[in-house]
Amino acid sequence: MATVTEGAVIALLAGGLFFAFVAAVGLVRLPDLYTRAHSASKSDTLGAVLTLGAAAIAFDSGVDTLKLVLLIVFMFITNPTAAHAIARAAADQGIDPWTVADADEDGGAGDAAEPAGPADGDDPDGGAVADGGDRR
Repeated sequence: MATVTEGAVIALLAGGLFFAFVAAVGLVRLPDLYTRAHSASKSDTLGAVLTLGAAAIAFDSGVDTLKLVLLIVFMFITNPTAAHAIARAAADQGIDPWTVADADEDGGAGDAAEPAGPADGDDPDGGAVADGGDRR
């Protein structure tokens, strides 16, 4: 028979594995850097924190638990900050986010929503990124 502590550890580990799996699927399935960064920063952070929480509960108390709690705090601060820095750097480099218009060009099943970015005729640089390449 499992104790309450063992049940909490198993539940936190299962939750951590689930969110780590969601983050991995998000990195594979999502279309662009911005959505992938969002998936990695949110899901992976929660998965790691739940797993570290399970380890902290399993160690009961002491220096090891304190170290794990400090790691949890560190993860909550650094993972979203790093994802934001990566997305900001991508935006500064001129990488545009994926839009419904991109799905329509690729033959995807886009809906009637308007694209988030400027229309083709409205783009002053003609669709070229800073290095002269074509973003489509």
